[in-house]
Amino acid sequence: MKKLALLACGLLFMVSCQQKKQELTMASNIETTNNMAKETIYQFKVKDLYGEQFDFASLKGKKVIVVNTASKCGLTPQYKDLEALYKEYKDKGLVIVGFPANNFAEQEPGTNEEIATFCQQNYGVSFPMMDKVSVKGADMSPVYKFLTQKSKNGLEDSEVQWNFQKYLINEKGELVKVISPKTLVTDPEVINWVKS
Repeated sequence: MKKLALLACGLLFMVSCQQKKQELTMASNIETTNNMAKETIYQFKVKDLYGEQFDFASLKGKKVIVVNTASKCGLTPQYKDLEALYKEYKDKGLVIVGFPANNFAEQEPGTNEEIATFCQQNYGVSFPMMDKVSVKGADMSPVYKFLTQKSKNGLEDSEVQWNFQKYLINEKGELVKVISPKTLVTDPEVINWVKS
């Protein structure tokens, strides 16, 4: 009888150990999956419109809106709202980063110099504007690969639909939301995020 009780205890102990091992393995797998998808925008260094290096790591602790822009688009007047939002919240930890792109109906044909002049003269743009890039296709910028691929950003797959699509990045450099081109940055969804 004593042997039987000891055997039962031993069996229970082995089952318990096996369950613990499975739980630890599952937790480890979840952790590995989470770590794989923990890329951040801070890994990128790009050139701005003036050929200077711009390091996204310099934005740690700030909220960031990344937007692809164009000078000859029906949505181009969004520059005005983007600049107003930037001016209002830049001292409260918001940065807007513009990426001119000529991917949609060739609505950004200009050189970096022409784009800089256009932005300054027409909208007084003071937020950082980057070198012209491609936001889709085979020559897509590495920043936009991060923004549009769930395997890199850990949030979702998306496609840049048109000029002025916005990507909201939190203070840890993680993508948290994709905002469609026609949605203005004055929309409550964006304003509430900026203020939160």
